[in-house]
Amino acid sequence: MKSALMVLMATAALTTPAFAQDAHGAHDPAAPAVGHGHHHADFDSGRFHVRIDGPEAPVGDVILIPGLSSSPEVWDGLTDELKGRYRVHRIHVQGFAGAPAEDNAEGPVSAPVAEDIARYIAEQGLEKPAVIGHSMGGTIGMMLTARHPDSVGRLMVVDMVPFMGAMFGQPGTNPTPESVAPVADMIHQSMANSSREQWLAESGRAITGMINTESQRAGPLEAGATTDQKVAAAAMRELIVTDLRPELARITAPTTVLYVKFNDPRMTPEITDGIYRASFANLPSAELKRIDDSAHFIMLDQPALFAAEVNAFLE
Repeated sequence: MKSALMVLMATAALTTPAFAQDAHGAHDPAAPAVGHGHHHADFDSGRFHVRIDGPEAPVGDVILIPGLSSSPEVWDGLTDELKGRYRVHRIHVQGFAGAPAEDNAEGPVSAPVAEDIARYIAEQGLEKPAVIGHSMGGTIGMMLTARHPDSVGRLMVVDMVPFMGAMFGQPGTNPTPESVAPVADMIHQSMANSSREQWLAESGRAITGMINTESQRAGPLEAGATTDQKVAAAAMRELIVTDLRPELARITAPTTVLYVKFNDPRMTPEITDGIYRASFANLPSAELKRIDDSAHFIMLDQPALFAAEVNAFLE
């Protein structure tokens, strides 16, 4: 059964015309960002850049990876909660939320970003940082932790399954990356060729369904409206055809998965729980926790509860 949440995750990618770029696209890595308080990591990558907040002597490092078309600012509340104790590294994927596409202009996005985060951890000398990823960021976090198990201290996946393509398969079948590839190709072509007006219209509908708290929608809407649509289209196709279930057994870091009930009246909390248990069956040590009264952006709909879960996860 195709859940409305996963459909919204697809339509969220249809929100992203490539017409605006913010000042974070080109920056002096050593210079503080005026008005933000953070500084940028001195790291050479065409896949992402990094905002860093935190004390000179942190108790540890936390890497935050936002979802498709999202800005690092989606983590502002959590960063304020953590930066007094932890050094917080917020990933800004090139092509999303105003950043120039650079190396993400063609081909897959999640897999190469995951590889560059592994390199970032090594080159910055981070000692087994905690990694928290939302949506597509959760996919990147799973890739990173499965493929570089010695690099990550613990992993939190926020509202993402290891094979998103399962939601796009035909009812009664056992979807595979190959079987859902035609759907992925169709979505990719639609996204890549949509007019700006179509993208903006889809943006409003998608964000409304993914964030219950009306006052929190403006930032994600702006991030979507300033994303490169071709990067988003390629990233969405990659998500649909990526099946990480066989790789979950390689994850050795303690793992927590936070999720919400699928946004479909036919999908009860119990059905949602069952889908997540089945999806993470190859990682039986993972702690699965459903967050109620929230849509996809848990950190915006339930910030206090989300912060409490993150603090428990870290400590």
